[in-house]
Amino acid sequence: MNSLVKEASRAGESVGLTVDRLAIDGGIPLKGRIEVRGAKNLVTKAMVASLLGETPSLLRSVPDISDVRVVRGLLEVHGVTVTEGAEPGDLILDPTNVRSAHMADIDAHAGSSRIPILFCGPLLHQLGEAFIPDLGGCRIGDRPIDFHLDALRRFGAVVDKLPSGIRITAPHGLRGAHIELPYPSVGATEQVLLTATRAKGITELRNAAIEPEIMDLIAILQKMGAIISVEPNRVILIEGVDKLDGYTHRAIFDRNEAASWASAALATGGDVFVGGAKQEHMMTFLNIFRKVGGKFDIYDDGIRFYHPGTPLKPVVVETDVHPGFMTDWQQPLIVALTQAEGASIVHETVYENRFGFTDALIEMGADITVHKTGLVGTARRVPRRDLEQAAVVVGPTPLHGADIVVPDLRGGFSHLIAALTAEGRSTVSNVGIISRGYENFLAKLEALGARFTVEG
Repeated sequence: MNSLVKEASRAGESVGLTVDRLAIDGGIPLKGRIEVRGAKNLVTKAMVASLLGETPSLLRSVPDISDVRVVRGLLEVHGVTVTEGAEPGDLILDPTNVRSAHMADIDAHAGSSRIPILFCGPLLHQLGEAFIPDLGGCRIGDRPIDFHLDALRRFGAVVDKLPSGIRITAPHGLRGAHIELPYPSVGATEQVLLTATRAKGITELRNAAIEPEIMDLIAILQKMGAIISVEPNRVILIEGVDKLDGYTHRAIFDRNEAASWASAALATGGDVFVGGAKQEHMMTFLNIFRKVGGKFDIYDDGIRFYHPGTPLKPVVVETDVHPGFMTDWQQPLIVALTQAEGASIVHETVYENRFGFTDALIEMGADITVHKTGLVGTARRVPRRDLEQAAVVVGPTPLHGADIVVPDLRGGFSHLIAALTAEGRSTVSNVGIISRGYENFLAKLEALGARFTVEG
C-alpha cells in the first residue's frame, strides 16, 4: 500500500487532513472486494442518543470517518467519555459526567456539521439547556433550522436566537406533542425521536421519515427503554419514560457507500463485491441497477455488483424519501448512465441544486443537460415539488481526463468514479471531503486495482 495512503487511513486521522489531491489514471475496471461498516447517517445519531442514557453505551461497526470524529469531539466537550472497544469499530460512550460546554468549544468541533442541532433534545433532558452556535446562513440554511426549532417549541422548549448562536431552554420540562412535518425530513424525525423519548406524555409524529437508519435509531432507543410504535402511513407514537439506560448495538451497514461502489463497478466495467451490504435495504437501488443492465449476486455476507459486458440501457429515475430511490444514490449512478445507450432522465425531488457536480462530468465529455425547474409532461410516480430539477443524460459518451475540484461528499465520490472511468489522467482536488462518509476510501480504491498517486 502507498505509504501516504497508510498515513491518511490511520485511525484517528481524517484523510482530508493529509491528502488533498489525487492523480488518477482511468480506464481500468475496478475488481475485487471491499467492506462497508456502519452507516454514517445512523452512527452519528446513535452516538448522540447515548446522551439520553444513565449508563454507558456500546456502539459497534463504527466507521473511521471524519463525521464520526466531529461527533466524538462534541460529546467529549460535553463531558462524555468516549473510548475504543475490544473490536475494531467499537465505541464505548459514557455520559455519566455530562455537562454544559462553551459555545467556542462546540463551534470549534462542529465546523460546518449540522449534527449539533440534534444534541438539543438530549441536552435539554440532561441539563435543562442547550447552546448551538451560529446555525444560520450558509451553515445549514433556514428550512432545516425551522423544522428542528419548530419541533422543539412544540415540546415546550424556549428558543432564544443570540448573536453568537441559539440558546434553548426548557423551564417547565419537555412534554409530549402532536407534530406533523411538512415533509418527511430525516433530520426532523430524528430530532423528535431524541426529544420525545423522555418527554412527559405521548408524542404523535405524522409524516415521519421511515428510512432504514431511522428504524435502526428506533431500535437503539427501544433497547435503552423507550416505548415507540411505528404505525401505518408514516405515523410514529412515542410514550415518554422517566429514564433510559445505555445500549449495545451493531449499526446498520452504509447503503449509500454500498451503492456508490456498485455504481463504480458499473461505470468502469468492473466487478466489485461489497462485503456487509444487505439486499433488504437496497431493493429500490437493485431494481434500477438491473434496469440499467448491471448484474448482481446476493450472498449472506454481501453483494457482488458487476458489469456483464453487454450494453447498458437508459432509465428514468425519480428520487424520493424511503422507500423511494435515495437522492444520495443518483449522483454516482449518473456517472454510469453516461455509458448507457440512449437518454436517461433523473428527476431530483428531495434536494435543490443537487446537479452542480455534473459540470465536471460535462467537462470530461458527458452529454448532460440540467433542467433547473424540472421537466413537465413526463410520466411520474413521485409528486412534483417546486424545488425539483431534472438531468437528461445521453450516452454512451467516452469520458476523458480533467482537473476536478470536489464540491461535496456524494458529488465528490461521483467525481472519483468519473476519473476512474475516463481515459487518461485526471487530477481530483479537495478529496478530503470524501472522508466525511467513506471510510479508508483510498485503501479500498487500491484494493480494487485503481491506479492513482497522492499529490498533496
